[in-house]
Amino acid sequence: QVQLVESGGGLVQAGASLRLSCAASGRTFSNYAMGWFRQAPGKEREFVARITRNVGITNYADSVKGRFTISKDNAKNTAYLQMNSLKPEDTAVYYCAVDAQPHYRGNYASDYDYWGQGTQVTVSS
Repeated sequence: QVQLVESGGGLVQAGASLRLSCAASGRTFSNYAMGWFRQAPGKEREFVARITRNVGITNYADSVKGRFTISKDNAKNTAYLQMNSLKPEDTAVYYCAVDAQPHYRGNYASDYDYWGQGTQVTVSS
C-alpha cells in the first residue's frame, strides 16, 4: 500500500505561481512513476503530468506544457508540481497518483494504482 497526501493548493490570481507537494509513505518511493491529474467541476479527471521512476523522464498535457514542471525527490518521498503562469482554466482539484507497475501503461486515471485525496487550486481572473 502507498499513502499519498497532497498540499500546497490555494486561491491565486491569474499569472501567479503555486507549488503542489505530494508526500508518499508505504513502499519504496523510488520504485514508482508519479503523476498529477486534475478534475474541474462537471468534468472528468484529466492527466496533467508524469515523471518516470528512475531517470525522471517527464511528459505533460499540452494545456500545461511550458508552464508546469513535475519533479520528484526520492530522498524525501515527495513529488512536486510547480505551476507558473496560472490561468482561470487551471482551476480544479489536483490529485497525485502512483503507477506501481514496472512498465508504462498510459496516462489515463485507470493506469494509476494509488491516489491522494486532492488539493483545491482556484485561479481568479
